[in-house]
Amino acid sequence: MLTGTVRTRLRLVESRQNPRVKELRAALARTGRTPAGLIAIEGQHLITEAMRSHLRFATVFLREGYNPPFPIPGEAEHLLLPADLFSSAVATEQPQGIAALVHPPTFSPETIFRASAPLILVLAGLQDPGNVGTLLRSAEAFAASGVLLLPGAASPWNPKTLRASAGSAFRVRTMSATEPEALNLFDRHRIPAIAAVARKGTPVSEAPLRGPCALLIGNEGAGLSKILLSYAAYQVTVPTPGKVESLNAAIAGSLLLYEASRQRARKARHSEDVSS
Repeated sequence: MLTGTVRTRLRLVESRQNPRVKELRAALARTGRTPAGLIAIEGQHLITEAMRSHLRFATVFLREGYNPPFPIPGEAEHLLLPADLFSSAVATEQPQGIAALVHPPTFSPETIFRASAPLILVLAGLQDPGNVGTLLRSAEAFAASGVLLLPGAASPWNPKTLRASAGSAFRVRTMSATEPEALNLFDRHRIPAIAAVARKGTPVSEAPLRGPCALLIGNEGAGLSKILLSYAAYQVTVPTPGKVESLNAAIAGSLLLYEASRQRARKARHSEDVSS
C-alpha cells in the first residue's frame, strides 16, 4: 500500500551500478549483511516481520508495477526498480516485488541473562543456516531467554537463516561469543551447561531444565568440542527407539527447548497450586 507521501518520494533507479542496488545484491548473495552493517531482506513476509519487530528501515526497493498490500515504512529511502533490475538484485527466482535494507537489532549480555531462570540456547559451530534459523524460531516459540552463537555458527542474518526463522531472528536476543567468553558468562551468572549428545546421555525428560540452564547444541558433523563437553554439568540425549544414528541438530535442539518449556510450565502450575 503506497501512501501519497511514499509515492512522491519514490525514486526511479535504472542502473545496475546504483550503490544501493549493489549493496542489496551482494548482501543477498552472500552473508545477508552490507559493509555498513545493514541487513538485506526480501519478500512480503520478512518485510512485515521486520516492521512488526520495530526494526528501522534504511531503504525499501519496489519493483515497477508492484503495489504492497500493507503500508511501507515512510521514514526510509524508497527506490523503484524496473522488473529486470529488481530480479537481478534479489535471490529468489520468482520475487514478490519488495526488498529492503534494515538496521539490525542489537542485544547485550544483560538483556539475555537478566531473567530469573535464564534458558540460553548455545549454538556451537552450527554451520547450516537452515538449522540455525529453525532453532531461532524454536527459541522464540519456547520462550528462550536468548541465543549465543559460537565461532563457526551461521549468521542470523544469512538470507537462508532469516527465511528458516520466519522472522524470529528479528526478535530473539542473540549475540556472538567465543567459547571462553560463553563459559565466563555461565560462571558469572551461575548457569549450568547441559550438553546435547547423540548417545549415552541422560534422557532429556530426566534432565534438570526447570531452573537456569544453557543448552549446548554442537556442529552437525563434529558435535561439541571437548572443552564444552567437559564443562557441561550434564549430558543429555533424546531417546530414539527407531533405527537412526542421530537426530538433526535443529530437531534435537527444538526438542530440548520444548522439554525445558514443559518442565517450567509444570513447575509454575505446581507453585500456583501450593500458593492457593
